[in-house]
Amino acid sequence: MLGLRGDRNEAAEEGVWSGTLKAVFFIFASLCAWYSGYLLAELIPDVPLSSAVYSIRSISERPVLRAPAPKRQKCDHWTPCPPNTYAYRLLSGGGRDKYAKICFEDDVLIGEKTGNVARGINIAIVNYVTGKVLAAQYFDMYEGADNSGPMTNFIQSAPSKSLLFMVTHDDGSSRLKEDAKKAIEALGSKEIRNMRFRSSWVFLGAKGFELPAGIQREKVNHSDNAKNRYSGWPAEIQVEGCIPKGPS
Repeated sequence: MLGLRGDRNEAAEEGVWSGTLKAVFFIFASLCAWYSGYLLAELIPDVPLSSAVYSIRSISERPVLRAPAPKRQKCDHWTPCPPNTYAYRLLSGGGRDKYAKICFEDDVLIGEKTGNVARGINIAIVNYVTGKVLAAQYFDMYEGADNSGPMTNFIQSAPSKSLLFMVTHDDGSSRLKEDAKKAIEALGSKEIRNMRFRSSWVFLGAKGFELPAGIQREKVNHSDNAKNRYSGWPAEIQVEGCIPKGPS
């Protein structure tokens, strides 16, 4: 009996010590938590809750920074032409409804909006020294009266130191005669004798002076039923660039 009572007393004492240790640990943990909260409150600035919520919300509402749109260049070039140069862009017609276009120094000399473009060969003449437009006209090379002769006279009437821009819409070859081909060759064309029915063709000619060798001057794209972009017509083509200005 005495042994049993001794064991019970020892168990009771252990229970008391265990409870005391738990109480001490709980008090210590509470003090640590309180002190940590106190330090955190001291470190964080005194900002109203509404301001904190507004700051978080404003982050999501801030506009996304985007690169500015590229500045439009003359004649829709990707990059600007250097100083003391002329910007140009020649675009042939494509199919029945995509009209040819001649742009010089950001002015449309021939095109749908100006209302002076038509089937055949479209030509604009510009003074190379001043940049002034002298004349613009189209010549039907498919049917009707003989337009090859008048076109030859128009080309030959251009004064010396002239730029001549030429683009086709639809067909520019069916009624093109030898005199006209020679007149265009004299301006530097290498492809005029390769023209076929409905070939897309663009050309930059120079009368009375030589253009720099690196300038894009001429392209041709022939009709091919297996490769045509449009039914019966090849894709339109273009050349563009910058022409150094002539001396004043």
